[in-house]
Amino acid sequence: MPHVFEIAPTGRAKCRGCGSAIAKGELRFGEKLPNPFGDGEMTLWFHPECGALKRPESYLEAAAEGAPDLPDAERLEAVARHGTAHRRLPRIDGVERSPSGRAKCRHCRETIPKDAWRIRLVYFQDGRFEPSGAIHAGCCGAYFETLDVLERIRRFTALTEEEAGEVRVAIA
Repeated sequence: MPHVFEIAPTGRAKCRGCGSAIAKGELRFGEKLPNPFGDGEMTLWFHPECGALKRPESYLEAAAEGAPDLPDAERLEAVARHGTAHRRLPRIDGVERSPSGRAKCRHCRETIPKDAWRIRLVYFQDGRFEPSGAIHAGCCGAYFETLDVLERIRRFTALTEEEAGEVRVAIA
């Protein structure tokens, strides 16, 4: 089942990574998987950047088979390789302030205080991204084995420059 890059013929598909629509005429990445609900296969559509961030192995396979001219193909390939080198990076689903003080960090098992920055995590299972908790922003380096996560976080969360600075400080 070769994964594909193609121009979106309509604007009806949504990106499985960020959840926003893939516009008609925009380049999209399709990950082909066996259909768990019936015979045949299914295709999960992503923006190329979301595919490189969330499904790096599949993205690299498709890119090796000959991706169309992407304006930032080298950067996306480097992002995907970084995601395969650090196996937990594709789990990042954005950042948020903890709405309560009840959640526990998946890394240190300590409670995440109310209004503290936390990184949301998801697991890919049965063709879907399932929520799987969060970690303290400060546990980022130990959990992901790298501090180079801000680009991934900003892709999946709309942050102001001030908020991004706060997250950068919380991570370090």
